[in-house]
Amino acid sequence: MKINWGKGIAIAIALFMAFILYFVIKVQSDSKYDNDLVVEEYYKHDARFDEEMIRAQNAQDLVEKPTITNAENGVTIVFPAVFVPNKIKGKVSLYRPSNKKFDFEIPISISNPSLLIPKSNLVGGQWDLNIEWQYEGKEYLTKKTIYIK
Repeated sequence: MKINWGKGIAIAIALFMAFILYFVIKVQSDSKYDNDLVVEEYYKHDARFDEEMIRAQNAQDLVEKPTITNAENGVTIVFPAVFVPNKIKGKVSLYRPSNKKFDFEIPISISNPSLLIPKSNLVGGQWDLNIEWQYEGKEYLTKKTIYIK
């Protein structure tokens, strides 16, 4: 049987399509290749983007901003001294970009201006911190990326 150039091109295209299909099926079925969304309800999250920008601008407009330090015993968040600590309410969300199973939230309920997140709760690597807090009816949002060793 002789293969001319027309049949050769058709065979090459068919083999290429089979090759691509094999990898698509492999990536979709193998749990090693996790392709989850960063945010579960993406469209709801996107609809609230304007509110998020207002809260972030409120935090940016502060003269004294919360400070986030990475120490040996954990991550310390120190709120500005001008705020009464027990009037600060909100939550600290910690997101692990590489694995959503490690994500968690901590409510802000403090009696002194600092909040400690113990290192025992944090796996080494990159973490995205979102501090959503309120003081006397005004909402703030502070975001920072930290690296744990």
